[in-house]
Amino acid sequence: MKSSNEFMLLFRFEPNFNYQPSAEEMAQMHQQWGSYIGGLAIQEKLVGTHQLGFEGVKVSADQSVNDGIVIAENQTLGGNMVVKANSLAEAVEIAKGCPILMMGGNVEVRNILPM
Repeated sequence: MKSSNEFMLLFRFEPNFNYQPSAEEMAQMHQQWGSYIGGLAIQEKLVGTHQLGFEGVKVSADQSVNDGIVIAENQTLGGNMVVKANSLAEAVEIAKGCPILMMGGNVEVRNILPM
């Protein structure tokens, strides 16, 4: 199956439910994300992005439902972004500018296969 020129960036971080950022810290984070996303949009590299909340359930193969989000290796998925890039290397360069990295998180870059 042929890959498209779109790549998904998956944002992971270690949640700290005991820490509440100050209003100034929140404003700074919003400004950083706005600049990052806006810059990609101006370059026509942004396809779409989503931030994930902390409410959720997990549905298993046996049809059981468990409350809560998945935290593996002390990290959870915080959101995603689909970008246009000519190669995986270019998508990695886009990921290197992501504000989640300044928060100690990481970005997984994956190619997208059409279905």
